[in-house]
Amino acid sequence: MRRRVIYSLMTLLLAANLMVGAGIYIRSAHAGEKDSAYPSLELFSYVVEKVRKDYVDGKDLTYQQLVYGALKGMINTLDPHSEFMEPIKYDELQKDTQGAFGGLGIMIEMKENFVTVLAPMEDTPGFKAGILSGDRIIKIDGKSAEKLGLQDAVQNLRGEPGTDVTVTIMRPSTGVTKDYKLTRAVIKVDMVKDINNKKEFPLDENKIGYVRLVQFGEKTSDELEKALKKLKAQGMEGFVLDLRWNPGGLLDQAVEVCEKFLPRGQLVVSTEGRNSGQNSVHRANGRGDELNGMPMVILVNDSSASASEIVAGCMQDLHRAQIMGERTFGKGSVQSILPLQDGSALRLTTAKYYTPSHKVIHGQGITPDSPVPMTDEEELAVRMKRYPGLDGLDGKQRDQIRNARDPQEDRAEDLLRGILIFTHRAPANEKLANKPEKVVVR
Repeated sequence: MRRRVIYSLMTLLLAANLMVGAGIYIRSAHAGEKDSAYPSLELFSYVVEKVRKDYVDGKDLTYQQLVYGALKGMINTLDPHSEFMEPIKYDELQKDTQGAFGGLGIMIEMKENFVTVLAPMEDTPGFKAGILSGDRIIKIDGKSAEKLGLQDAVQNLRGEPGTDVTVTIMRPSTGVTKDYKLTRAVIKVDMVKDINNKKEFPLDENKIGYVRLVQFGEKTSDELEKALKKLKAQGMEGFVLDLRWNPGGLLDQAVEVCEKFLPRGQLVVSTEGRNSGQNSVHRANGRGDELNGMPMVILVNDSSASASEIVAGCMQDLHRAQIMGERTFGKGSVQSILPLQDGSALRLTTAKYYTPSHKVIHGQGITPDSPVPMTDEEELAVRMKRYPGLDGLDGKQRDQIRNARDPQEDRAEDLLRGILIFTHRAPANEKLANKPEKVVVR
């Protein structure tokens, strides 16, 4: 009797288990049907064929064009930093990251259906001619750029070093249209500059040094090392690192910049992604703080992004530098480049950056310890001072730009000057405090 009861209970438990399992399977099957690849791919194939067959200009379309267009649209819906790159664009990206290519040195984008200058790269033909961010390219060698796509525009602007190209620019801020005859050159950009836009790195009268990082390229860390050596040899006592308008660049260079001011083994930045393979930890592997705790200010603004924010966030978390200026851009995500079999590539956001205290950078940015806002006019003057040619401006305007003050840099120097005055007085005060009192006998 007892054995029958046990068998009956086991049978009921097995039946219940089967029913629960079946329910889970059915729910999973229904969920799978809702998000199955096969019906969606079937729909995609149907639409491609319908376009090829019925679109008025379908005879001029290839399957590759349609698939590339679909891939671009799909990836563009994810986030602003992921993209599908056709072989030509992928090839251009590789040339850019290698640090040398033939062209004009102007980064462009499509904005309001115009080929628009995103930014001129310093020390390049476009930069020296005075082309500015926001300028619209309306003609290339006399041919309208109105219907050019981004890739066609890039192809027309780039070419063999030493060849000429005439670019017609319309500046929306003034409405002025002007032709620029530019000679293509091998584009090599200095990553590190001094306060005078050179590579001399003088100290000011208070022994405060200044270095500006233009971007984080393959040689940024090496160039910064040389600059620091020059400044230390002159007896530097305070240091300003300018990351304003620095769009970022290579992660390893951001880590190498940080490690020049941190003890070996210190956490600099970590990444976390959906897949564990995207998780990483980056620590300082240098010789230790090369400035031995010297007071330091880092300048940032809303155009400081990516690697710039990694440096600013790390140094802020560890209280190694005072962050001054304006909240940074907030681009703290990792893009992996995945080459594809036909020469194209996928740039896909796969992880996010975190500061040593595990603050997320993406979408948040780095908030300065000392906020110092600047007007649009002040920002324009600071940027214009870096241009070697100020053609198009009258003498009065040129003098105004050359004599314009930089409020953020001035505040940084004021802060360091105050710290240095205090530290110089402290030893004398300590010596006075330790001096024995004189005993007067009457």
